[in-house]
Amino acid sequence: MLAKWKIAIALAVLLGGPAYAAEEPGVSDTEIKIGGVFPFSGPASSIGLVGKGLIAYIQSLNDRGGVNGRKINYIAYDDSYSPPKAVEHVRKLVESDEVAFMYGQLGTPGISATAKYLRAKGVPSVAIISGASKFTDIANYPLITTGLVSYDTEGKIYAKYLMKTLPNAKYAILYQNDDLGKDYVNAFRSYLGSDFDRKVVTAAYEVTEPTIDSQITNLKSSGAEALVVAGTPKFAAQAIRQASVIGWKATVIINFPSNSVGGTLTPAGLDKSVGVIAGTITKDIADETWKDDPGLQDYRKFFEKYLSGADITNGSYAVGYQQGILLERILKQCGNDLSRKNILAQARNLQHVMVPIALPGVEVNTSESVNMMWSQMRLQRWTGTNWQLFGDVLDAKSE
Repeated sequence: MLAKWKIAIALAVLLGGPAYAAEEPGVSDTEIKIGGVFPFSGPASSIGLVGKGLIAYIQSLNDRGGVNGRKINYIAYDDSYSPPKAVEHVRKLVESDEVAFMYGQLGTPGISATAKYLRAKGVPSVAIISGASKFTDIANYPLITTGLVSYDTEGKIYAKYLMKTLPNAKYAILYQNDDLGKDYVNAFRSYLGSDFDRKVVTAAYEVTEPTIDSQITNLKSSGAEALVVAGTPKFAAQAIRQASVIGWKATVIINFPSNSVGGTLTPAGLDKSVGVIAGTITKDIADETWKDDPGLQDYRKFFEKYLSGADITNGSYAVGYQQGILLERILKQCGNDLSRKNILAQARNLQHVMVPIALPGVEVNTSESVNMMWSQMRLQRWTGTNWQLFGDVLDAKSE
């Protein structure tokens, strides 16, 4: 009789979904715990709003009943863009909060500081908000998937554009002195090859600096006809404003993390930002082209209910919203198998996913060999009142 009971229990464990799920870290019959770390304060707080957008989407998802019968208990901490704080918070999420996995952690320095620990603990880090090219190396970062177009891809798109439009000019790059900024510089170096030293002048800044006015003034004196800003919104805004103040009529390109109207262009001055170019994957909420677009209509309704009083023109919220949509998709694909192994497998099994607020033709594709959720962009130019798209959908291989 005892042997029969043992067999019955074994079958219940093998066949019963909830019993299986209960053994997974952070998973119960009614919820799944997921962790995140964002710079809600500090020098990069403007992009910390991505986390606010994601949290709002998860709240809306839970109000709709969650996913597969489970609510999402999303636990997010503020690291102020400080790697030591990121390490402290990630350890707490894994060891005390016992999250199933990390989702949407933001900031290249903090992600770099915690990647080895998470790998040692076997905790996937899905859809990180960093385009640092090193994280696309699956051999060295097997538990990571990325939630931004890689900075290398983006940088090459900008280099190609400038070589087409200003082939004989000199280009200036203002870059954040970390993996984020250096990736853009290296992308230009890779694309221009032996011409790099002749055609490009660079200036770095530390994220703790109060202003980059002197770097912009020095770059202007080089005679460059284009300025590429590879950093975060606070410094992109300063660069646009200072270039205007000193009368530098350069073609200005800002990177995707800084292309928010509310986070960058408004502080810089909407009038001073006219002509600024940026790569994007998302429809502009202020562009009349998308006035009747169903995806943006849904986003407006969501924003009014869950982010009431916030600035809808701030693109960081939209990034968080699309992150939430992809999290929902991954969890739905997981079904009742919420093992860390399957969570990572489904994050690498996104096929032709169309996010409603993404631009037409820009889709999400991942696989066992490609951990980047996004690899395509379009260029847009600020008119003074809205972003205006131009050109085709581009990727690193586009001509």
